[in-house]
Formats: sequence, C-alpha cells, structure tokens
Amino acid sequence: MEVDKIDNFTDKENGLGKGKFGPAQILIFGFLGLIIIGTILLMLPISTNDGVITPFLDALFTATSAVCVTGLVVENTLAYWSVFGKCVIITCIQIGGLGFMTLVSMIFVIMGKRITLKNRLIMQEALSFNTPSGVVRFTMLIIKLTLLIEGIGALLLSFVFVTEYGFVKGILYSIFHSISAFCNAGFDLVGSNSLVPYVKNEWFSYSIMILIILGGLGYSVWLDTYQTLKLKFNLSDQFTWRQTFYKLSLHTKLVWILSLLLIFGGFIFFFIAEYNNPDTLGTLSLSDKITAAMFQSVSPRTAGFNTLPLDKLTTGSKLVTVILMFIGGSPAGTAGGIKTVTVGVLILCAFSVLKGNSNVVVFKKKIGIDQILKSLTIITIAILIVTTALTILTFTEDASFMELLFETVSAFATVGLTLGITSSLSITGKIVIIALMFIGRLGLITIGVALVVRAARNPAGLQYPEEKILVG
Repeated sequence: MEVDKIDNFTDKENGLGKGKFGPAQILIFGFLGLIIIGTILLMLPISTNDGVITPFLDALFTATSAVCVTGLVVENTLAYWSVFGKCVIITCIQIGGLGFMTLVSMIFVIMGKRITLKNRLIMQEALSFNTPSGVVRFTMLIIKLTLLIEGIGALLLSFVFVTEYGFVKGILYSIFHSISAFCNAGFDLVGSNSLVPYVKNEWFSYSIMILIILGGLGYSVWLDTYQTLKLKFNLSDQFTWRQTFYKLSLHTKLVWILSLLLIFGGFIFFFIAEYNNPDTLGTLSLSDKITAAMFQSVSPRTAGFNTLPLDKLTTGSKLVTVILMFIGGSPAGTAGGIKTVTVGVLILCAFSVLKGNSNVVVFKKKIGIDQILKSLTIITIAILIVTTALTILTFTEDASFMELLFETVSAFATVGLTLGITSSLSITGKIVIIALMFIGRLGLITIGVALVVRAARNPAGLQYPEEKILVG
C-alpha cells in the first residue's frame, strides 16, 4: 500500500468544513485524552507500591508531566510507583514525546487503513512539516529513527545499569532512561537526587547528553543533515565540507549554530561560575568538572535531569539555567521552550535594525516578515504566560522568588528541573503548574496554527495607510 497517496476528498468530507474541529483543536483534545487516560491508570491501586489509590490531583499532575514530557513530580518515581505505574509513565512519555498523531499514523499504516487529508493536516501541524504531501512517510521515518536511537541509547546505558542492578533490572532501567532522555522528559528511577550519583561517570553522562541533544534538534534537522551528509560521502570529490554546510537548509543551519552556541556558551559559564563552589564543581577533578558543567548546560534545554544539586548552584548559575530553560530546544523535536530558532530570528532582526537594513538576511537568504512576527508573538505570549503564573504563585506558595521563577519556567518550557518545591506545592500551585505544562507543550503550536489560519482568511492582503509612532 502507498501510505502517502493523498485521498481525493473535499475539505467537507474530511471534516474540515464549517463547524468541524480543526487540526489545532484535535491536537489539544488528543493530548487531553492521553492525560485523562494516564490519570485514570495512575489512580489505580496497582500503580503504586503500597497499593493505595493516588489522589486525583497528584495522578493528574504526574500524567500531565509525563505526556507533556516535563519531568516535574509530586511523588518520587522510584519509591512511589509500582512496575505497572512506571510502565504507564514511560508509555505516556513515549507517546507524548512523539505526539499522539504519530502513534495514530503508525496504527493506521499497520492496519492498512487509509489516512485522510484531515489527519495529514493534523500531522503536518504537529510536526511543523511544510506540506501534507509526504508527511506520513516522514512520520514513519521518525518512528523508526526514534526506536533505533532509543535502542542504541539503552545499549549504552546498560553498561552502567546492568553492572549496578543486574541484567533484567539493568536492561529495564536502561530502556526507561533512554526513552526519558531522548524525549527530553527528565523522569528517572535513581532516587530523589535525579542523576547526581552519576556525576563522575563520564560514559553515563555523555550517553544521556547525546540522547537529549538528538531529541531536541528536531526531526526535520535529522533528515536534512542525513541527506546532506549522504550527498557529501557519495560525491566527496565534488564537495568540500564548507560547500556541504551551505547545502543544508537555512533552518538546519540555524538550529545547528544556535544549539552549539548555547551548549558551549552554557558550558563555559557554568565551568567558570561553579569552578570553586564546594557544593557543586569545587571538589571534582578537572575532567569531572568539564563533564558536569557540560551536562548542566545541555540538560536545561529541556531534559530535566541534573548531576549537580541545583539548590547549591550560585545565583548567577540559577538565572542562566532559567534562561536556557526558557529558550529550550529546536522546533519539531521533543524539547520544549520558545525554541532556538525563535530567539535566533529576533536576534538577527535586531542586528539588521542596528545596521540600518530593512530586511533580515542570513546566509544570503531573506527571512520573511511573517516569520519575524510569529517569533515576536511567541516570545511575547510566553513572557505574559510565565509572568501571570509566577504572580499567582507568589500569592499561593511559601517559597523564594528564585524558587518560584525556576519552577514556573521549568513547567512552561517542559523541562522538569526544580529547586525542590514541587512536592510542597499547594492545590492552586499544582493546578497552575499543570496548566503551564500543558500550555507549554501545546499552546504555542495552537498560536502558530491560528496565525496561519487567520492569514489564509485574508488572501487579498487588505492594506491600511501607514503612520509612524514613537518607540524606544
């Protein structure tokens, strides 16, 4: 069967007519459905080690954190949840990381079902794909690559976990942490201190870091990078590495450059800021300091693991961690945040204005005004959401401003790092964090879809007279 043969149905036949749910609404209801199912399963006595019924709000919090691949928890994952509960959590993480439409597409293909145009449009929005054509094939490729990378990650981690926990338990732990790292979820089975016990284990730390980075790059970047490298190796005599780099799409180039700048920039900062801190890097050897500082730079975007005690970081390091969490990973990946390219576009725009240029040009390519406006909208709304939630928490929670800021940004950016206040949140606080995790995972997608739809409703491009105002 040709899975990419587009059905010749009209919009009305595909449920895209007036009064029908659009792609954005279906994405929201799909994730809500996953969260509700996860909540119900986690409330069952079989889901806990003590056989008790988990309170609804705690189960909802955990399910939301798993489906939205965040990692904030009100109960210790290792101690509280049974094997069944842990399986529910990791399943929610896997589906939430890939997106429920990816799962639906895989089931349809396996069953030989025809994938309608409406479903293709939903998949297109969920994956930030340019066109419905080819999106099913792209989705199946994502699934295969994800399973391959998670399998390799589990193999790498098994060298640590099997030695420590035995073969069966070690393999299960390896699979759990590989999926959690690749999906940028931040759930772990180590204990109450995240991955702090492995701060001196370079093999373990770099394996986790590689999984986090691969998950956060974005699926389209994988494909473009792979195809470009394949061309280079097949025609190595005709292309230099510089020419190969320029053959990458503008999006891929920006993602790689911005990601590397954030990773190594963050590493340099944490290495210097924490070098003599006796509670973090101070007592480690030079190689361990390098590894731990690199991990602290990679994880906030947006994995939620930590090998250093976060509450012991200097104030400057906590602030930089908040900034890294807010930026997050790259579009169309498993990471959260406002995304690297969003920030990159506005930085490029600022430089263009300072240079007196009316157009934003990079690598001899012009960035459209619509992309600039969308980036500005995303950042503005993100700041408003975080500020509103933070203000509410300052009234409801007994914690310092830095702890609340850290928690708020961590939830919105679906990171999962905390300074230790998650389990002590009030009922209102938990509801606010749940809402932030959900909005952070889906809200900005909805905004993007709304912008596209609204632009499509005005194809004539109605123009109004221009008048200057004073700014700055």
